[in-house]
Amino acid sequence: MPKSLPPGAESLARMCLDLLAEDPGQLAEFMAVAGYTPQSLRAALGSTQLDHGLIDYFAGNEALLLALCANNRLKPEDFMRVWAALNPAG
Repeated sequence: MPKSLPPGAESLARMCLDLLAEDPGQLAEFMAVAGYTPQSLRAALGSTQLDHGLIDYFAGNEALLLALCANNRLKPEDFMRVWAALNPAG
């Protein structure tokens, strides 16, 4: 994993978490997929690992990605540009 996030990644991750917080079912699914408990998620807030995981999760879920982009007036390709910077090997 990268030691630092590319520009915009921290704010994208915050947007992802905010959207998940509005939908307990989606938040629970993310936590299950990523292996977080409520306590470990709270402890990971603000970490590069969580931010990267949130961006990865949204990049792999088109419906969530499109909802996030619509709610925040982002272009999906801008989101995916940040994701690609986090995953240079594809």
